[in-house]
Amino acid sequence: MPEPSPLPADHPLLALLRRHQRVLLAGAPGTGKTTLAAAAATALARRGVVCRCLTADPGLPGFGPPGAVALGVWRGAGWHPERLAALCSLDAARFRLPLVDALRRLASHCPPGPLLIDAPGVVRGAAAAELLLALAGVGDARALALLVPAGSAAPLEDECRALGLPGHHIAPAAEARHPGKLARKQRRSAAWQAWLDGAGEQALTLDGLAVLGTPPPRSAPPAWRDRQVGLLDARGETLALGEVLELTADRLRVRAAAPSSAVAAVVIRDAHRAPDGTLATAPRHRQAQPSAALPELTRALPPATVGGGPRPVVRLERAVATLVNGVFGDPLLHLRLRHQRRSLLFDLGDAGRLPARLAHQLSDVFISHAHFDHIGGFPWLLRSRIGAYPPCRLYGPPGLAGHVQGLISGVLWDRVGDKAPRFEVAELHGEWLRRHALVAGRAPEALPSRPARAGLLLAEPGFCVRATRLDHGTPVLAFAFEPHAEARVRKARLAARGWPPGPWLGELKRRMLAGQADAPIQPPGGTPLPAASLAAELLEMRPGQRLVYATDLGDTPDNRRRLQALAKGADTLVCESPFLEAEADQARRTGHLTARACGEIATAAGVARLVPFHFSRRHAGDPRPLYDEIRSRYPALAIPADDGQ
Repeated sequence: MPEPSPLPADHPLLALLRRHQRVLLAGAPGTGKTTLAAAAATALARRGVVCRCLTADPGLPGFGPPGAVALGVWRGAGWHPERLAALCSLDAARFRLPLVDALRRLASHCPPGPLLIDAPGVVRGAAAAELLLALAGVGDARALALLVPAGSAAPLEDECRALGLPGHHIAPAAEARHPGKLARKQRRSAAWQAWLDGAGEQALTLDGLAVLGTPPPRSAPPAWRDRQVGLLDARGETLALGEVLELTADRLRVRAAAPSSAVAAVVIRDAHRAPDGTLATAPRHRQAQPSAALPELTRALPPATVGGGPRPVVRLERAVATLVNGVFGDPLLHLRLRHQRRSLLFDLGDAGRLPARLAHQLSDVFISHAHFDHIGGFPWLLRSRIGAYPPCRLYGPPGLAGHVQGLISGVLWDRVGDKAPRFEVAELHGEWLRRHALVAGRAPEALPSRPARAGLLLAEPGFCVRATRLDHGTPVLAFAFEPHAEARVRKARLAARGWPPGPWLGELKRRMLAGQADAPIQPPGGTPLPAASLAAELLEMRPGQRLVYATDLGDTPDNRRRLQALAKGADTLVCESPFLEAEADQARRTGHLTARACGEIATAAGVARLVPFHFSRRHAGDPRPLYDEIRSRYPALAIPADDGQ
């Protein structure tokens, strides 16, 4: 590999390094951060100055193997890893807490001198905001260099200001560009294969070892095969990074370099060798559920359906979702939050099945668009909210406030007084929410707009809801309910320690979920320990189960791309499927999907469960052809049964 061209002496990045030593280098994918870091290191080396780098993108690091982060020093014409931390995932955003903890360990070994922190190209949403602040903290960054293409808005402006670091916006090189998903996957896979070349086979007995990360259950040995695995010592330092060959009983065979000391723990997450030989993210493993666990998703389809047909019910860890009007009726998905007297609705078609008391528990309603079958149940909500209730929040595409106000204005409100129904309506315009206060009997009032980066509509301590815009001949929103990560106590390990459960475990969970890995936690009868140390032994960190709801969209490349991005890796996709492929002309004319397209989108997004609905009533007598066509593209489809209501 030829030596990179050095930066000119007056380059702003070199000025930041001379003045501040530790610089966080951030920017969108394809802006050339890694190339710029190498060019800066080359310029310093020519002056006899040693430069180091923390590469923080496990998906395609600047040096070292993918699936890991590394601390390296520039020698000759390239970076040479000094220390490695196995993440065993390619997803910096999803596993940002372990990523930050790994980088903290590496940064603690960095000697004085210039240090570049090469951030992953995550610049949108809550994950990007949290990563930027965390990387600056763990790397002890003293300055920020942000790569921003000419004419583009700088990402994460509020977060950059919050850092309070001196910084500089740097224009990317003219030749800098995103390599594309295929080229990135090929480069990552080639780097991984090169890392494994020459590695031997190691055999480990799992009993007595700590198994960290998010491993599949031991009852599913095939799910372990081809996963990345990190071998750690008793201090949590990475000894080797390799690939699982086989799990048999309590023995794990791996392909990895021989560890230099005793292995005390292994870490496994979701990076694996895909069937085509590429290094990719494995779909989340799902154990087969007995038929009694979800009868509404596994019973055979009855010979015929009546009314709205089958009414699928999806049970998630944080919520229960019900298609109130069945697969043929008006779209209305009721999401009841577990352990709370609170509900969310996605779309508001015919609400005749819903009791008024449910309306009193509604906090938020997400409306895809204002066609009648998606908003026709609003009068039920309007009447049910007469009383001393807080405003109910409605979210939807541009124009929603006018449609809602029109429905309210069709009623005379001269006798409700201070018990008039109240609503806050938020319309998604690009990455901003334009908000309106609507009170029955009064003139609408504009509220301050607020940002909705990456489609973020609602963010709460336990979950958030995002949206993406689709096209149905009119703007339509698809929604994602995204619970935050969960921390579960490993009870066997707690018992082995002899520690009783108590409030200290709740504090440990809160600290870890808040990203406060260094916070001291006092276990019973022991000395305070960092939260990260206790969590590595006692907690299992699991991502929340995401549910995506999408209906009324044409089968266009842009709609597919947007919906697949929103639904990628989701636990459940609730998606419309009105027509058969033989009725594709009708689907195109009306801006809807075919059953085939629905199955293809679910497969491309890698969802664990697909719930098709919004079937055309022309198939009410026999929906089997719709299910058969979906299953031809999504073989894991489970068919719901009529609940008899």
